[in-house]
Amino acid sequence: MDAKTLIIYLVGFLIVAIAANQIAKVFQKVKFPLITGLIITGIIGGSSVLNFITPHAVKNLNFLNQIALAIIAFSAGSELYLDDLRSRINSIKWMTIGQLFITFILTSLVIYFGSAYIPFMKDLSSKHKIAIAILFGTIFVARSPSSAIAVINEMRANGPFTKTVMGVTVVKDVLVIILFAISFAISKAFINGEQTGILFFIILLFELIASFGLGYLVGKLLQLPFNSSLNSKIKIALVISIGYSVYVFADIVKHQTGTYFHHEIVLEPLLISIIASFVLTNYSKHRVEFSELLEEISPTIYIIFFTLVGASLSIQTLMSVFAIAIALFFLRLITMYFGGVFGVIVAKDKKEYTHIAWMPYLTQAGVALGLATIIADEFPEWGHQFETIVIAIIVINQLVGPPLFKWTLNKVKESHLRAKMNLEQSSRDAVIFGVESQSLALATQLKKHNWIARIVCMDNYDINDAKVHEIISLKTENPTIDTLKKLELEKVEAVILMLSDNKNLKIAELIYEHCGTKEIIVRLNKRENFEKFQKLGALIIEPATAMVSLLDHFVRSPNATSLLLGMDEGQDSMDVEIKNIDIQGLRIRELRLPTDIIILSIKRKGQLLITHGYTRLRIGDVLTLVGSEQSLEDIKFKFDK
Repeated sequence: MDAKTLIIYLVGFLIVAIAANQIAKVFQKVKFPLITGLIITGIIGGSSVLNFITPHAVKNLNFLNQIALAIIAFSAGSELYLDDLRSRINSIKWMTIGQLFITFILTSLVIYFGSAYIPFMKDLSSKHKIAIAILFGTIFVARSPSSAIAVINEMRANGPFTKTVMGVTVVKDVLVIILFAISFAISKAFINGEQTGILFFIILLFELIASFGLGYLVGKLLQLPFNSSLNSKIKIALVISIGYSVYVFADIVKHQTGTYFHHEIVLEPLLISIIASFVLTNYSKHRVEFSELLEEISPTIYIIFFTLVGASLSIQTLMSVFAIAIALFFLRLITMYFGGVFGVIVAKDKKEYTHIAWMPYLTQAGVALGLATIIADEFPEWGHQFETIVIAIIVINQLVGPPLFKWTLNKVKESHLRAKMNLEQSSRDAVIFGVESQSLALATQLKKHNWIARIVCMDNYDINDAKVHEIISLKTENPTIDTLKKLELEKVEAVILMLSDNKNLKIAELIYEHCGTKEIIVRLNKRENFEKFQKLGALIIEPATAMVSLLDHFVRSPNATSLLLGMDEGQDSMDVEIKNIDIQGLRIRELRLPTDIIILSIKRKGQLLITHGYTRLRIGDVLTLVGSEQSLEDIKFKFDK
């Protein structure tokens, strides 16, 4: 194929991939997985519908698949960080054994004996059926670390159950590649009519050892870009090049050994890549930078990979095998249940985990799909039907898996989501933690603006110095949720934390998870703690930069700054939430606001809107207003219930 044709294929595929990315976002809005949108768009752009990406183009763009598979393997290996697994090693070991062997053995047996009900298998020989059954069994073991991490981060989950899930997920993805290498070699021997004697298994063992050794060497090579001060884009290019080079090298070895020794030595690129990533992650100082780099490029890689997979599928085949896919989905689910029961009992974990231990491992994605594409390429006679069934199962798993995992985390009480805000009872009430000159001054200022301000004392400050304020003494330096609940923070509009960063963080987490206070405002002491508070949605004031920023705004826009800070006599600013049902649907121009009121912004579901006179208002919108104090008070009552 010449360069011009390749460029045409690449440009055509790029257009479809960009469209797939946008369409997939629409799927996400209706609670469908991202990969579902990418695969469906690929199917539409492929030969079975619009034929934008022809079968010939798919074949010639296979190098994109190989790049994507290398990065997927790097990502899986980077999650296997040994220091994170040690505390739950016993549970991880037995759960992995249960999930790996029980799922593999049971599904392989059921598929072999039930092959008469799978159209492309029923007329094949027994050896062919065994080969296909063990390949199905191998893929059914695979899990998706990226999906597990996404759910854990979303639920802010932490605890023994979560650690076990994460450990089992990443260990299984390493072991499934080894299992696949063995199953794939045996399947090829059965299908091609090769002998599977002692010599066969000696060669297979040699291939596995060689793959491990090359993985170690590639892991050392992978560290070189991170040992330099190269630009991040160059590092990304080098990592991608190294990943693709693994596939090129394995292909060269296969063909050269076949030519000179009349027996192909098959190195497993996925295994090499995953071992390389494991070596870098555990035996170098670049683990964090490597993970961040993979996190940066993974979205693009997934778009390319899943769209190209979709383009290679036939929609007619997908529809014809969907019933079989549902049956195999339930087969996998049942075997995983037994694997989970085995793991909990043998590891002597809590009995409450017995019937739910399987739920976190249902979701599949990149690794499973990558293995299916390898099988489809190697066995074109039935491989595409095999791949189509696997993809249908993965789509079902993507729909069912994450909600089950979330339910499980709530069941074992290891999720730490934000408590629901009690908007019905909230009022202009602020609670300030810490008694000092700034907190006293803040309380005074809030009272001037008709707020109720309470100050919480957690140290030995002389309360007599602040008799004009309501000061509550907690008489403890380590507050618990029980002590905080006495303050009725769920009814408070804002909590201001003015203690040390450690105390502020502990209180912020308790409020976030149990109270649902509308605003948490933190005075930051050390810059390195910024992200910890940001993850809790806190508004962060950093004294070191706040004064400089304020002076900067005074220099560049003195009138606006004075207005926002309420420095002009009789003027102030205020955030007002729309709660009055009568205002729902009204345009801004229809509000009949006082002439001295200016609407600066509208915030809707966390997003700032560009407003104009025809912007319609909705319940829950937060308006930022500037005007006279009296007019602002009038508007507040107009917008309230």
